[in-house]
Amino acid sequence: MAETLSSEQYSAIVIDHFTNPRNAGAMADADAEAFVTNPVCGDSMRIFLRFDEDGGHIAAASFLSSGCPASIATSSMATEMLTGRTPEEAEALTRDDYAEAVGGLPKSKVHCSVLAAAAVRNAITSWRAARANA
Repeated sequence: MAETLSSEQYSAIVIDHFTNPRNAGAMADADAEAFVTNPVCGDSMRIFLRFDEDGGHIAAASFLSSGCPASIATSSMATEMLTGRTPEEAEALTRDDYAEAVGGLPKSKVHCSVLAAAAVRNAITSWRAARANA
C-alpha cells in the first residue's frame, strides 16, 4: 500500500520539501559525496558538498534521495542547513536537528533523519581524507 501524504502525519514543512525539494540532483563539481542507505526500510541518500576555496565553509550542497516523504524532505532541508556552515558545524548537526527543522516527524519516521546526519558526516570525513592525501 502506498504511503499517503497527509498533513495529519507530516508538517507543512515536510510536505513543502517533499513536493518542492531544494537542491535536488547530482553536483558535477562536488568536493565530496557520500551514499547511505537504511537497511531496514530501503531509503537511501547521496549527498554532494562543495566547499569554498579555503575549505572553511560549505559553499553548496545537493542530494539524490530515494524513499518516503520524510526521507526526501529531510534530505532537502539538510542541503539548506549545510550551506554556509563550517565542516565542524555541519558534522555537529544531529538527526534531531534535521527532524526539528522540518517541523518534526511522526515517531515512525524519525529514522529518516538519520540518513542526512550520516551522509553529511561521511562526506566530510572523505573530504578531509582526500585533502590530507593531496
